[in-house]
Amino acid sequence: MTSPAIQPHNIKTAATWNTGGRHYDRISQTIADSIEHCVIRLAPKPGEHVLDVATGTGWTARRVAARGATVIGVDLGADLIEAAGAAAAEAGLKIDFRVGDAEKLPFEDRSFDAVISTCGVMFVRNPEAAAAELARVCRKGGRVGLTTWPADGTISGLFKVMKPYMPEPPSPPPPSPFDWGGRERVKQLLGSSFDLRFETGTTVLREPSGLAVWELFVAGYGPTKSLAANLDPERRENLKRDFIAYHDGFKTELGVAMPRDYLVTIGVRK
Repeated sequence: MTSPAIQPHNIKTAATWNTGGRHYDRISQTIADSIEHCVIRLAPKPGEHVLDVATGTGWTARRVAARGATVIGVDLGADLIEAAGAAAAEAGLKIDFRVGDAEKLPFEDRSFDAVISTCGVMFVRNPEAAAAELARVCRKGGRVGLTTWPADGTISGLFKVMKPYMPEPPSPPPPSPFDWGGRERVKQLLGSSFDLRFETGTTVLREPSGLAVWELFVAGYGPTKSLAANLDPERRENLKRDFIAYHDGFKTELGVAMPRDYLVTIGVRK
């Protein structure tokens, strides 16, 4: 997968996330309340120009557009962007979706009233570059809104389950995306450009079983789907076993109910 909108070092990342395609919307549905939390705190207004970075299949962009804002959504994955456009059209919303790289956004300085990214920009390879871009495209007095997963949370725990099956990381390894889930790291990245405030929340993954979670993620969550597809049959079965066991650890009498803590950041551009 190649695109002039994507920097060469992000092409592999783009391919990984893109594998979820339209099924990624079901992943977003499971965290819809955390997305809405960020949208509520960002408080987009009718007529405002808002950018959704790492939009995926556009769940966040649709929620912002439903409030009357003019929205552009960008993502590395061409198939995700195609699915986002289809979902917006089905919802009767006019949203401009484009393939784009969070580390090099194709927009003029100070061109947005607000910028939002829900569990998206945190996965960039170069956090400093992405943070600088968020600040660059946001006008003075505009806002940024982020939802991010913390290093000690259950989503980070899921990646620890997958890690033994992943290829060895490059040396030095890229920074952890879960650093974005800590206030101090967000302050390091964005504090010089934004006056920041924070709020925490918890969204609960509710599925009938660990097997149901596996089937959901192996269909729509790029990192899991891509990893499973590249393993030999035995290692794939072992990953499936470990993945199911991890989620079955959060079983109730009604099924899996896994709490997933998150951090909401709202900033006002200085």
